[in-house]
Amino acid sequence: MKRITILVADDEAEIADLIALHLEREGYQIIKAADGKEAVQAIQTHSIDLAILDIMMPKLDGHEVTRQIREKHQMPIIFLSAKSSDLDKITGLVIGADDYMTKPFNPMELVARVNAHLRRSMQLSQAKVDHNLLEAGGLTIDPDKRTVNLYGEIIELTPKEFDILYLLAAHSKKVFSVENIFQHVWGEAFYESGNTVMVHIRTLRKKLGEDENNKNKWIKTVWGVGYTFNG
Repeated sequence: MKRITILVADDEAEIADLIALHLEREGYQIIKAADGKEAVQAIQTHSIDLAILDIMMPKLDGHEVTRQIREKHQMPIIFLSAKSSDLDKITGLVIGADDYMTKPFNPMELVARVNAHLRRSMQLSQAKVDHNLLEAGGLTIDPDKRTVNLYGEIIELTPKEFDILYLLAAHSKKVFSVENIFQHVWGEAFYESGNTVMVHIRTLRKKLGEDENNKNKWIKTVWGVGYTFNG
């Protein structure tokens, strides 16, 4: 069986070593990077199952590393940062991260989050894929290739944006609350992360060509309840 490999990218050696120590006790193989460029090189040369990225790294910061990762890879990404504001967290999640932890952090909590994200990632990869395309008007969603095509044009979505769109489209006309969406897509208990879901919905709408004059074309807001697919 392939050993799970985790990338730990942090320019503070003590923190990287602490994380590696706890994750190695779980049986994971750890690859460390001291800056953003080393992190990108590690992704290119190794089969990485999950990445833990410090945001404030030299050469390339965690945001840029995430953008480059998301061009080709779907592995879970956990951000570490000394910045703790809601805006910083939301920015990280919108860019493409799956989770965000602030420093100082509890190493055991980080291990628990790593385990949860890997468990969900493996369940998704092992699940049988429905090869039937979801189509509505000019929108085509391919759950196998995880691609979205709008009027013949590929729409680039982050993994979480795709998961939200697929969840809504696969249950057309069903209304999902913000809490329901968070629990389905993030696979965790809801913890006042309504802003996270709403920001993802907002960016998803923009990518689908919805604006103030064309709102609710694909994703309809049911006021006081949640969201539904309008296909």
